[in-house]
Amino acid sequence: MTITTATPRMVQALSADHRGRLMGIAREVDFPQETRLFNEGRRADHFWIIRTGTVALDLSVPGRRAAIVERLGFGELVGWSWLFKPYIWKLGATAETPVRAYEFDATAVRAMCADDPELGREVGRWVGNVLAHRLHSTRIRLLDLYAPYGSGGLR
Repeated sequence: MTITTATPRMVQALSADHRGRLMGIAREVDFPQETRLFNEGRRADHFWIIRTGTVALDLSVPGRRAAIVERLGFGELVGWSWLFKPYIWKLGATAETPVRAYEFDATAVRAMCADDPELGREVGRWVGNVLAHRLHSTRIRLLDLYAPYGSGGLR
């Protein structure tokens, strides 16, 4: 399975050898529109890289409808909670459109990372960068939704 054109962010983060090893255990999956990929608070045992379509990440807000904090598309990683104990989803995710993706078994990837420390470092940096971006995006989105004047002039 080739990854070069399908997952540009992973291509930038991982060496060709490590990309190839990960793609060797990937499987292609399809999700119909409005399919719930995972729920906040549940066990994180898979992750995906989007080939086509859009996935909305959401956050539970007590007393309100879940807030969409980010939309993900082509080449983006869906899910990072699988890498960090206790392997519980911190957000939820729904296919907003029909989605085609590469699916990875988290236990298998963690085992590969444990067996190959360099792969583990590359995956950790990749997922860490995604996590930092998602945290920033979530903060901005929540300020837009719930702060008195939005995130406009706040730093």
